[in-house]
Amino acid sequence: MLCPYCAFDESNVLESRDSEDGKATRRRRECLKCKKRFTTYERVGNIELKIIKKDGRVQDYNREKLEKCFEKACWKLTKDERSKLIDEIEMKLLNWKSVEIPSREIGLMVMDKLKNIDQVAYIRFATVYLDVKNVGDFEKIIKNLKMTANPSLKKVRLKN
Repeated sequence: MLCPYCAFDESNVLESRDSEDGKATRRRRECLKCKKRFTTYERVGNIELKIIKKDGRVQDYNREKLEKCFEKACWKLTKDERSKLIDEIEMKLLNWKSVEIPSREIGLMVMDKLKNIDQVAYIRFATVYLDVKNVGDFEKIIKNLKMTANPSLKKVRLKN
């Protein structure tokens, strides 16, 4: 680890502890050359997942896309609350049977999370994700949402 002050590449670890709910390790270090102290964080690197788009293209997984999606859909939630939801989805993705995941599955995971947390955010996301073109499609989304609140209603299917 390079010292941020003098760029020397050797340091002693003075203290280590879990950070960010166990998702990172915080280390307090001291440079062996200049004796200044600094903090480093150790996290899991990139998630090596591939996303299969609707048109068949394959892209690398990008957490920022999910962050933007949640930010637009549920702007009332705090950044930490949104981050926790994304973490839960990422855990499902990491446990997927393959490293290639259809984008529609991620969309369904997002809708499932939003349905239970913020119904307005669910509708906001669903109208974009399901490519709503008219009021009839919009009504189907609302009927589907109501059906989950009242399981005795017959399930309504959308085009996707």
